[in-house]
Amino acid sequence: MTTMSVSHALGADGPFAEKVPGYQPRAPQVAMALAVEKTLKAKSQLLVEAGTGTGKTFAYLVPAMLSGQKTLVSTGTRNLQDQLFHRDLPQVRTLLGKPIRTALLKGRSNYLCPYRLEQHLSDGELESKQVVHDLQRVAAWAGKTQMGDIAELIDIAEDSSVWPLVTSTADNCLGQECPKIADCPLMKAREQAAEADIIVVNHHLFFADKALKDRGFGELLPAVDAVIFDEAHQLPETAAMFFGQSLSSRQINDLLADTLREILAAGGDLRGANDLVSVIETRLAHFRLQLGEDSRKGVWAEVIEQPEMPAAIAAVNLSLGALLDALAALKDRSKGLDSCHRRAEELGKAFEELTGDTPDNQVHWFETFRKGFVLQWTPLEVSQPFRALIDQDPMAWIFTSATLAVREDFRHIRQQLGLSDDIEAIQLPSPFAYEQQALFYVPRGLPDTGAMDYTNAVLRAAVPVLNASQGRAFFLFTSHRALREAAEWLPKQLDFTFLVQGTQPKAELLRRFASTEQCVLLATGAFWEGVDVRGQALSLVIIDKLPFASPGDPVMSARLDAYKSRGQNPFMAYQLPSAIISMKQGAGRLIRDVLDTGVLMVCDPRLVGKPYGQLFLQSLPPMRRTREIAVVTEFFEFINALEPAHT
Repeated sequence: MTTMSVSHALGADGPFAEKVPGYQPRAPQVAMALAVEKTLKAKSQLLVEAGTGTGKTFAYLVPAMLSGQKTLVSTGTRNLQDQLFHRDLPQVRTLLGKPIRTALLKGRSNYLCPYRLEQHLSDGELESKQVVHDLQRVAAWAGKTQMGDIAELIDIAEDSSVWPLVTSTADNCLGQECPKIADCPLMKAREQAAEADIIVVNHHLFFADKALKDRGFGELLPAVDAVIFDEAHQLPETAAMFFGQSLSSRQINDLLADTLREILAAGGDLRGANDLVSVIETRLAHFRLQLGEDSRKGVWAEVIEQPEMPAAIAAVNLSLGALLDALAALKDRSKGLDSCHRRAEELGKAFEELTGDTPDNQVHWFETFRKGFVLQWTPLEVSQPFRALIDQDPMAWIFTSATLAVREDFRHIRQQLGLSDDIEAIQLPSPFAYEQQALFYVPRGLPDTGAMDYTNAVLRAAVPVLNASQGRAFFLFTSHRALREAAEWLPKQLDFTFLVQGTQPKAELLRRFASTEQCVLLATGAFWEGVDVRGQALSLVIIDKLPFASPGDPVMSARLDAYKSRGQNPFMAYQLPSAIISMKQGAGRLIRDVLDTGVLMVCDPRLVGKPYGQLFLQSLPPMRRTREIAVVTEFFEFINALEPAHT
């Protein structure tokens, strides 16, 4: 049997051209596929920026399948992860005629935990009727699901309080000791991954495995021959979350609730346990107050000098120690109590460390909410630990995204990930005709972005554009405050359907958006990338501000100081490149197909008023530009007249 080549598979006479409706061979796609093939054979490293429409998914899946190597594909979003596994992989496998075994693996919080579901079904103290209702819906679904992936429950809100009750965490999972392990969807998914040729994961899961060696089951991911990172621009921020350490008050409160539940299930006396739990809750609340009354993020050094802070820390440490001692006497009564004892030991140690001295090269910070808090160490940079991670596994490492370079320069991503200067890096342009398909609009007359009425001015400037586009828009915001203001004000001005991020699962919002006429989706960061809406349903993308990260964020502030200490300009070296890559992602939502048309509206006056605005413009696709609303209206009139021919 003759082995199929990558060029033939994706070429004019190959199976894709023969069997995929509308498929057109693309030189950039073949170029990327050949570069991936070369990297897989050489077990080397590759950076690929593939513009929207290149077809990068096929460009790495085809050589990966033909190579015969066990390959891990890591994506930035669960949405793309599901798309890869349920749509792209089966299609490529069929077209190539390869008996490839595939597996989808997500983090444990994405899977039903039968043990915790059973526990909470008998719990008479749930917080609301809505939670009781959601819990019953989960229970009904649990008897029918094959994969146990909670993404299947599209009619339960993403922020429902039911999810922590029916999923597990690394803290509360009983691992091999769980009485329900034979029914565990997570365990079944891991077994499938061990046998698969291509495993699809996400970046969070990749780093959870590599940096934390996920407790309970040992290492989560099987050994592989190659790793392909799609949406690789997200890696630095995701890695930073896992190369540090964190502890939340929610973890401690969950432990307290589980301890009482397990003592009761084991037939123990709750009186002493209830008293101890009350003491811990009181001391945690006092510690929380030392962090300030408002919800905020701050540097640990700001609060450690508070007069009452040392005593508040000591009191929590003492009470967590008492809990550990109490559980040590009970741990042999049940597997659940033994797990609680282990968690009490780990969380007590974490609290002691995270309220102590700051390690070198870590940002020591906290975040407070109305009642809770998070304590965190985050590395200033991930370049060294990420480089060490690559060096310890000499195999093929491939990094791809539509947004890796600033103009034609890959220096920013190379430095962030500690990649060598001589790594092969290729930039492939989009095949779309942006000059004909898209219009770039920057409205006139907007106030300075720091003005109190800025968001209101943006919303008013957006109304005539939304009218011209007949809805069919993504309105993307750089802050949740601006999103809330828009969600309250815009529906009073326009008779469209408005969908708001967070009110339903992401996949359901996208389904409703694509199937609803005159619809506007209001969203923040989660919809800036990894979202693919083709055709006339999306004809307008509005961005409220250039997406600069807040310099008030403690991690950002510390990173900027580090650049200054090295004699570098932190704005030019870090803030600006990061914002440009984010902007490229947001702009990339607009044109997803050769027949797509639409307007990109960016409302920030700094685009035309600041010298660095040119860097943004030079990094975006080559669209026609205007500052006149009349030109925008004419453009929509023109494309609206063409749409019947496109559909």
